[in-house]
Amino acid sequence: MPTKIDQDTIDHLERLALVNFANKEGIARLEAAIRFADQMFLVDTTGVEPMDSVLEDRELYLRDDKVTEGHCKDDILRNAGKVVEDYFVAPPGNIPLPKKEGYDR
Repeated sequence: MPTKIDQDTIDHLERLALVNFANKEGIARLEAAIRFADQMFLVDTTGVEPMDSVLEDRELYLRDDKVTEGHCKDDILRNAGKVVEDYFVAPPGNIPLPKKEGYDR
């Protein structure tokens, strides 16, 4: 059975991804990507221990969490294109999109 996506999910994904799914091709691509990802649920992982790392040939270690530098907020904020109250301002694309009336399915 083909994967179908409801209107609220499409609206939510558009806002997150800033991608327009308001046509048949966009929705078909999204559904194909979800079907591809759904294949992972078909893999039987019974008895398979989770990996600690993708670096199978190396043993990972934890280091002590010690602060070695600091007090450089002003230097870091100089890298920002825009700052408001000591915070980086996100690009204008990350703003709520207006709700669309409908989609061409």
